[in-house]
Amino acid sequence: MAQTAKHKLRVLFVDDDESISSLLASELPRMGHKATVCRSPGEAADAISKHTFDAAIVDLRMPGGSGWDVIDQLRENSPETDYVISTGHGSMDDAIRAIRMGAYDFLPKPVSLFEISAVLQRIGEKKALENKNIALECRLQQVEGRSDLIGESPSMNRVKTLIDKIAPTDSAVLILGETGTGKEMVARRVHEQSGRAKAPFVAVNCGAIPENLVESEFFGHRKGAFTGADTARTGLFEVANGGTLFLDELGELDKSMQVKLLRFLESGEVRRVGENEPFKVDVRIVCATNRDLQEMVNDGTFREDLVFRVNTFEIHLPPLRERRDDIPELAWHLIARHLKRESVPKSILAPETIEILKAQEWTGNVRQLANVMEHSAILSDGICIRPEDLPQNMIRGAQHSTPTTSDAPAGFELSLEPKTLREMEDQMILHVLKKHDGDKPSTAKELGIALKTLYNRLSQLEERKEAG
Repeated sequence: MAQTAKHKLRVLFVDDDESISSLLASELPRMGHKATVCRSPGEAADAISKHTFDAAIVDLRMPGGSGWDVIDQLRENSPETDYVISTGHGSMDDAIRAIRMGAYDFLPKPVSLFEISAVLQRIGEKKALENKNIALECRLQQVEGRSDLIGESPSMNRVKTLIDKIAPTDSAVLILGETGTGKEMVARRVHEQSGRAKAPFVAVNCGAIPENLVESEFFGHRKGAFTGADTARTGLFEVANGGTLFLDELGELDKSMQVKLLRFLESGEVRRVGENEPFKVDVRIVCATNRDLQEMVNDGTFREDLVFRVNTFEIHLPPLRERRDDIPELAWHLIARHLKRESVPKSILAPETIEILKAQEWTGNVRQLANVMEHSAILSDGICIRPEDLPQNMIRGAQHSTPTTSDAPAGFELSLEPKTLREMEDQMILHVLKKHDGDKPSTAKELGIALKTLYNRLSQLEERKEAG
């Protein structure tokens, strides 16, 4: 008995011999493959018109036609199929023709189950490598650096701890966080720490695919499935087989694709556009969104049952403004990445530059910080990034800030009886600032204002004190 296949294939077997056809109809599934067995070229033509195959084993000489006709149809309608010629009447001319037509192998009869199992195993390994290459191309188009999760703040350490626990499982993961917080980095970290690390990691932005092409992009299509489908296409679910598929911007999927994604999560099966028969793939799904899915459920724009399926585990990625102590380390890492170095000296950021960076709101999060570091590294002397190397809007904002860590501007006294709304607001700011021992980020957070706004208000207080 041949051993169970490591790579499961959709196999077309075409042979008019009743005994071998019956044997393969039972043995191919036992090997782990999905088999379609045909006894004539006509039956094979009908199967090829309806399905796509990973591999085909074709007898050359059969009543009612030739195996070459079957191969021609495969090359026309399913060019990604690897075909093997098996015949008891082969000649050297047939072997040469087979090689010229791109046959994967040529097996003279009688053929043993072991030989069939071995050739299918080689084809499976070839397919897996091709899928890894496609996945690598997808990754190279989107890469933003290594999957390092930089920072030792309590919130980031909680994220890392959760990843360590859930990565070895096959459970679905939902990553929540604002735009630019590094959700794809988290997804790749989950993949790299899982048992699927050597298989493909495929990332796709659901909001970047035209609505009419999403199904084809995800599940693939057969040639002629719709206008413009001039060739067959392998879908991303199939490319990621054995690995991880990362669906970013999940909230952008329309209702019809939500249904199809739900069906896959329930059955593990996908169906190419234009085909009737589904096939199984082994893919771990990791999703991410910056939208409130529960609010979308309430609005009727997202399926509640799909939310249950994709968030077996939730990872909440904090915005950069909530982990300001991580900003220097992140900045050093991003500068090193821009300069294509392993690391850079900490002195590359002037102390006053670090203070300005920590005072920003970073609405674009780590992605925005990466752009700022690239901008500043280009303008700097290459030795130290100073405040004047930062974008102009940051420099202007810093000019109004105060570097002091005192509770309030020097010499400013709280008014016991504030007379205007402005004075009341100033008194509240100073009160909260004193409560937090001069910690401006904590003060701004409690007041519900931007840190830059707090600096501006304190600067204005200082100016009024000096004028008065």
